[in-house]
Amino acid sequence: MILYSFRRCPYAMRARLALLVAGIQVELREIVLRDKAPEFLETSPKGTVPVLVTGDQVIEESLDIMIWALQRNDPEGWLDMPDEGHQIIATINGPFKTALDRYKYDTRYGSDAEEEREKAALILRNLDKNLQKTRWLMGDHATLADMATITFIRQFANTDRTWFDAQDWPALRHWLDTFLASERYNAIMDKYPKWSSGDPATYWPE
Repeated sequence: MILYSFRRCPYAMRARLALLVAGIQVELREIVLRDKAPEFLETSPKGTVPVLVTGDQVIEESLDIMIWALQRNDPEGWLDMPDEGHQIIATINGPFKTALDRYKYDTRYGSDAEEEREKAALILRNLDKNLQKTRWLMGDHATLADMATITFIRQFANTDRTWFDAQDWPALRHWLDTFLASERYNAIMDKYPKWSSGDPATYWPE
């Protein structure tokens, strides 16, 4: 199996999280987005990471990669969650990610950064209410709802961490910081050089 990935991409990060927890080893090929390997573009012409190649199957969406991995091995029960969890994922994938992009890249989009930040913040305040009651979004253990969304919330927080930390969402901040301090987060953020055809294979997790 081959995973085309990019270390800091939140989509690729969440795919790696699921592969890691499922104990599925892949040949990791680190892609540089401004200089994409021809083999990567031949495999997936859309040219976005992550892409998982499993024999003759090519999985091009990060959430599909997560579900594929967890359907094969889900030792922590990430797929065991109510419908509300899927609704949270859809909200983060949709309205939140749209607002995040228009906040982080306001010059590119010609958007009002503060207005877009507030749209995203409204969603996060609702998540904070959940997290004031339970350790994770769906209860006492992490589920897909947490791990399919937390990498995007990390990206939002890092856009202006001083502002993020000043907001009144202590439970959300604790949830995020707990993840960022975890061995699992460190494991998915190891640095690898850009992959080129002919390089020795890099297997991950080791």
